[in-house]
Amino acid sequence: MGATASPEPDRAWLEAAERLPLESIWHGGHVMPPIHSGEAIVRTTLVAAWTERVRIGTSILLLPLYQPSLVAKQLADIDSRSGGRLTVGIGVGGEYPTEFDAVGVPIGERGARTDEAMAVMRELWAGGPRSFHGRFSTFDDVELRPVIPPGADAPAMQRGGPPIVVSGRKAPATRRAARHGEGWMPYLVTPNAYARSVDAIRAEAEAIGRDLDGFEWMLYLYCSIRADGDRAREEAAAGVGRTYANLPADVVSRIVPAGTPDEVAAGVQAFVDAGARHVIVVPTAKVDTLEVVRLAAEEVLPQLTLPSS
Repeated sequence: MGATASPEPDRAWLEAAERLPLESIWHGGHVMPPIHSGEAIVRTTLVAAWTERVRIGTSILLLPLYQPSLVAKQLADIDSRSGGRLTVGIGVGGEYPTEFDAVGVPIGERGARTDEAMAVMRELWAGGPRSFHGRFSTFDDVELRPVIPPGADAPAMQRGGPPIVVSGRKAPATRRAARHGEGWMPYLVTPNAYARSVDAIRAEAEAIGRDLDGFEWMLYLYCSIRADGDRAREEAAAGVGRTYANLPADVVSRIVPAGTPDEVAAGVQAFVDAGARHVIVVPTAKVDTLEVVRLAAEEVLPQLTLPSS
């Protein structure tokens, strides 16, 4: 189980969360959102700097908004300085068309740019002088040299670079995960939809002859956990409704586990039964979020069981 540092990375919050039985802590962000909130690279850098043990990740980095070679260097340095703890969760975005205008990227190219950017990052992370000739990026004999952490003799970036996990909900995202990703991290899905996405990725991988050994089945899960179950459900409805105003209440109840720890455990178990193996808890509340994460780690996680199959 993992969690997002909510609502913004905070040193005391992160230090307390790292003492919990969590495997990972994540954060993402937009470039030009209509609210005052952070950007993914800056947030992830803070999470890396203020943690020591946990795996850290972007959830989600809107990859088509970034120049691929520049973001490859930024991510390589974060991974190296953190001791190889980074996982890169990526998505295509599109919720806010004006941020694509702001960075000069046609929104209709976001899928193609994402696929090519993934290839560029992996090429540069492979080490040594590299060349690439694509639709959006072209370079010859370029070498990315990750930063060396203080006191070390060599970079600590993971061999070949950090793993890339694909987020989304629609068919292009599942195809991207099957063809190019090291994992899958959907959001705002029901357990049945998650199971269908697993089947779709496995089918696509089989069709192209790809072995999914080591592929990570993740889930970006909004949830609300309180000792007072009614308060948790009210926070879930308000929090998700604030972010996704077009979602009906009955849909929210199926995609956002909310209530007491026992009630939420039952909801999360349905996703585990559907194939999820790394659940990232995203508190719907804006206050006392560490308490939500603590209940998830200490009272929900111990109740979860893997299917016998």
